[in-house]
Amino acid sequence: MSAKVHIHMHVSDLTKSREFYEKFFGLPPVKEKAGYVKFLPEFGPVNLALSERGSVPGSEGPISHLGIQVESSAVVMAQLARVRAAGLPVREEMAVTCCHANQDKFWVQDPEGVEWEVYHLNYDVESEMIPMTPPLAKGGACCASQPRPQVP
Repeated sequence: MSAKVHIHMHVSDLTKSREFYEKFFGLPPVKEKAGYVKFLPEFGPVNLALSERGSVPGSEGPISHLGIQVESSAVVMAQLARVRAAGLPVREEMAVTCCHANQDKFWVQDPEGVEWEVYHLNYDVESEMIPMTPPLAKGGACCASQPRPQVP
């Protein structure tokens, strides 16, 4: 697997958005859960997740967060070391459950408050009753239900 750009969007009508992206990408979602769908189009390195707007704190705007899905936890750790050495504040989350999957990741925030994650998907979590990792500073990242502390 090569790296993929991850976009997590909040939508007002998940059914309409699901139908639009199914037509746009030409394939059904690869994952569907209550209030959540994920698409992996074959023609581009994109991982698009959609969650119902208002289902989590901080989900007022259309963009929840952006990210880069990488091929291994070793790549996550190498990028984490590089970003830390560059002096950027990071929040590390290893073996966390987020968006119906177990992941190793870290987060940074740009000067405008846009949250970015670099992550490796370790495995999918099928249960509907799983605890979600709390969202980053604005409360909108992941598919969580509790505010996440500010990145130092």
